[in-house]
Amino acid sequence: MKMSGGVEWALHCCVVLTSVREPVPAARLAELHDVSPTYLAKQLQALSRAGLVHSTQGKSGGYALTRSPELITVLEVVDAVDGPSAAFVCTEIRQRGPMATPAEACTTPCAISRAMATAEAARREALRTITIADLANDVESDYGAGALNGIGAWLRTTGA
Repeated sequence: MKMSGGVEWALHCCVVLTSVREPVPAARLAELHDVSPTYLAKQLQALSRAGLVHSTQGKSGGYALTRSPELITVLEVVDAVDGPSAAFVCTEIRQRGPMATPAEACTTPCAISRAMATAEAARREALRTITIADLANDVESDYGAGALNGIGAWLRTTGA
């Protein structure tokens, strides 16, 4: 399944929001990632609608996680941005054409539909087991201890 670029942007934002206690303006997050502020704002709004981040208005406003990063899964972010729809939708093609299987004979999903449903369930389960905290730990592991602290310091001071 191909996920939208918005998923990547939303996940990065969730990870960097673990590095600060105060809300971060969408414009600062866009600047940090060098992405379109308008498009990123849409992803942040999707996260907000899903209850994963909340926004605060005013001079010191911005976005913050609504709960501990250990309690936010990658699947929740994916579903918030791209929706919970399955990547594959069976259209019962076996019931078409000159060799069509009669509808009354199609009492169970076909082999292709079953295989795709199994793959979708595995994908969702894998994403459900990874949290924003896991990703933040991996960032620290990949880039060195203190990487997120440095990002947090930049978010708090640069351009403020």
